[in-house]
Amino acid sequence: MRVGIVGAGAIAQLAHLPVLSKMRGVELAALCDNDFPKARALAERFGIRDASTDIDELLEGGPYDLVVVTTPNHLHEAHVQRLLAAKTNVFCERPLSLSGKGVEKLLAAAKKSGAKVFVGNNHRFRSDVQLLAGFLTGGELGALRGVRAGAYHPRGAMAGWRANRPEAGGGAFLEHGWALLDLALWLSDFPPIARVHAHMDRPRGVKTVEHAMLAVLEAADGTSFSFDVTWSYVGLQERWWFETIAERGSARLNPMRVVKELNGRAVEVSPSGGAARESVFLQSYRAQHAHVQAVLAGSSPYEAPDDQVRVARVLSAIYESAESGREVVLDKA
Repeated sequence: MRVGIVGAGAIAQLAHLPVLSKMRGVELAALCDNDFPKARALAERFGIRDASTDIDELLEGGPYDLVVVTTPNHLHEAHVQRLLAAKTNVFCERPLSLSGKGVEKLLAAAKKSGAKVFVGNNHRFRSDVQLLAGFLTGGELGALRGVRAGAYHPRGAMAGWRANRPEAGGGAFLEHGWALLDLALWLSDFPPIARVHAHMDRPRGVKTVEHAMLAVLEAADGTSFSFDVTWSYVGLQERWWFETIAERGSARLNPMRVVKELNGRAVEVSPSGGAARESVFLQSYRAQHAHVQAVLAGSSPYEAPDDQVRVARVLSAIYESAESGREVVLDKA
């Protein structure tokens, strides 16, 4: 499988390049970044033959079975559109686009070109998340009633384009909350969201992004979601949590703990297993890239990322509520 990479920033260096370079049946064929010295250095480090600064130049070295897009958020839509026009399969880091309409345009372009689009929602592929999904879909904990999630990252952890609203599209919530939002909606089978209320802390300025966000969502069926995210946390260590609350039990991640009501008592029924050989972060990306490889080989079915339209619309409502200071009521249909 010949793979090209567009964008040589942090996520490419920490996840995609290390994972893909060690996968059987994968050839890292080309790397493109507007910083050519960085692109050339990384190409040499990972044994990539071609390095360039232009996506069209990268395409000249094709065809590719897959091109991975890891550029700044505001460039995702344009870069994916260019690759789809060349009938190239794309793996794009989240978000696919900064708007629901943008996602719809890309899905339509993919359908027209016959190419496949994958979105980097790596949390869905975590081994503990897969176990949690089994408990929920199997009905062992009863109906899901709520999700409580959050991420606290230290002050100064984000800089560069991520701190610039026109390029990033948002701050702490888009960077860390999007993954939690996507995971919560995916595990709950995307119930229609009826109401959204959010508050954010953001310095004054046209181009500034929020440092923190607290968002509460209510689904039409009564399921509730809360997300508490910051990248300006002053504490002794980072924090990340994700907990599901169901009628007859609960489950949380990091580490995984599952509690079920049995004969009127709360009993821990967490799955047992050996310690992970690698970080959850790398494991999730390795699992997702293995899935993509299987889909492109025809051994696993392909599902277009239509659900990303719904995620983008809910995200837009969260920012609208935070900007206005009012609750946003969405269509219950």
